[in-house]
Amino acid sequence: MARTTPLGDPFTLTPDVKRTSTVVVLGSIMSILDTTIVAVALATLGRDFHVSVTTIQWVSTGYLLALAMVIPVTGWAVDRFGAKLIWMTSLSLFIVGSCLCGVAWSANSLIVFRVLQGIGGGMLLPVGQSILARAAGPQRMGRVMSIIGVPMVLGPIMGPIIGGLIVSNYSWRWIFYINLPIGIVTLLLSSRWLPKWDTDERFASAFDTLGFCLLSPGLAALVYSLSEVGTTGGFTSFSVVFSFVLGVVLMTGFVLHALRIKNPLLELHLFKDRTYSIANICIFVLGATLFGSMFLLPLYYQVARGQEAWVAGLLMAPQGIGAACIMRWAGSFTDRFGPRRIVPAGILLMAAATIPFAFVTTSTSEVLLAVTLFMRGLGLGLTMMPVTAAAYYNLNHAEIPKATTTMNIVRQVGGSVATALFAVVLERQIVSELGPAAAKAGGSAGVISSTVKLPPQVADSVAAAFAHTFWWSVGAILLAFIPTLFLPDRPAAAPTGAPAEGADDEATTGPRIAGATLD
Repeated sequence: MARTTPLGDPFTLTPDVKRTSTVVVLGSIMSILDTTIVAVALATLGRDFHVSVTTIQWVSTGYLLALAMVIPVTGWAVDRFGAKLIWMTSLSLFIVGSCLCGVAWSANSLIVFRVLQGIGGGMLLPVGQSILARAAGPQRMGRVMSIIGVPMVLGPIMGPIIGGLIVSNYSWRWIFYINLPIGIVTLLLSSRWLPKWDTDERFASAFDTLGFCLLSPGLAALVYSLSEVGTTGGFTSFSVVFSFVLGVVLMTGFVLHALRIKNPLLELHLFKDRTYSIANICIFVLGATLFGSMFLLPLYYQVARGQEAWVAGLLMAPQGIGAACIMRWAGSFTDRFGPRRIVPAGILLMAAATIPFAFVTTSTSEVLLAVTLFMRGLGLGLTMMPVTAAAYYNLNHAEIPKATTTMNIVRQVGGSVATALFAVVLERQIVSELGPAAAKAGGSAGVISSTVKLPPQVADSVAAAFAHTFWWSVGAILLAFIPTLFLPDRPAAAPTGAPAEGADDEATTGPRIAGATLD
């Protein structure tokens, strides 16, 4: 049975939780950085290994698919072996994979090592999120989720900056070697600082083999098809259609399977909880908003304005800074007053701050865009992690790992759907704006992938295509507004001195996270 301590100030993070948060943030930011840091080095990698862009693209795609394959297993693995052991094993795999990527001797070896790195990195964020959720309790959930939100927001922004600076000044191999000192320090801190109560909270169950064979390949196929849309610019290619249909069929099969058995890979019964369901709807739409915009913004700076990738990342930094500045306050506010009083305002702020991008040209003031992105970051900080915190309010400890797994899948699919949608809208708008000039440039894909700065007249038309596409981003943000109105006012907590809800079945489901802090 987990040990409990008096709450004291229910909204103050204990030293143990702060140490745990430090470890989780260090591990998570490495995994998230590596989803984008390699993108700016693909041209260099292709040149060094004498392979085509199509081949070297698998360095990024292989990592992404490995993440998708391994995330569904996370909840079961945490239940079976304990969060601390899975965290340290995943971190070790990520470190070994990074080292091997750095010494890769061919494109094929690099792709294989990136898959190994992705297997380790895929578990870091959901396991870390699960560890923090178990350690904090509902009254501190907003604060700890705001902590884990920092690498989620800054990682995609810092990746191109760091990757671009490394490729410009050093060997591309340092993109991977940079993970080694951070990873080793994180591993050492994990052995000392992660909670010892983790070993008392294992809930062994048989591995859902059929569920794994349906869900993991299904999710990977779906993510691959949607990522291919971003490459091909349409939904009609054979690879997109086949992988999308395969993904939908496999995931549908998993849902039917999971509803019939005990202890499936994902606990779909959690969606019977109203708060959890509403939170996941919001997570899907906000994931679409975040990752869809992360697709559009760098391309606008690089294609329409001719900036280098690392400069584009730097120009996006105000959004991450804005989110980081307000996340801690947003977490505290959420803990005291509930997400319903803060998230809708954040949604409206994000939408308002995205509207200026629907009017961009090649000469729009970068200072104005930076201020707008900072405001957009404030809105993002007011929404993303308070919604995630709300999803945990009514869960017990046994439910947290699989609930976390589900939320990460929902967020990833939302981001993939939005990226695919925005890619198609952008592709069609470029063709519409340029007309015959688009065909001369090799189609919209040729325009976007061109390494040559576009002529002013073409650049103006491309900027207009981006402006039109940003209206879709505004619409995606506003879609999230309605479900946020049904979020809870505040987390439910057990009365002082009373046992937490679910205490009678603590031996089989674990202690509920209300009313006490685990140390």
